[in-house]
Amino acid sequence: MNKDIKILAIETSCDETSAAVVKNGREVLSNIISSQIDIHKRFGGVVPEVASRKHLENISPVIDEALLSAGVKLKLGFDSKQNGLVSMPSIGNLAR
Repeated sequence: MNKDIKILAIETSCDETSAAVVKNGREVLSNIISSQIDIHKRFGGVVPEVASRKHLENISPVIDEALLSAGVKLKLGFDSKQNGLVSMPSIGNLAR
């Protein structure tokens, strides 16, 4: 008997905070994106410190919505191997 594998994928590398739940590596059950485009437009580009703060504000609600939309509960979490913004290790730990 094969059991479905569901993965929570989190992306916070630049100016969007997103989370998706994927089943068996092929079926997207949810994909939630919180964009910061309007915030950074007034600066003429992405400001890393502003992006980091917005990721901290947005990550929990984005993950919650992705899990709820997919109808799954988180059992295990991981951090990324590399990150682009200073606060990103904190984001991964906050998401746990």
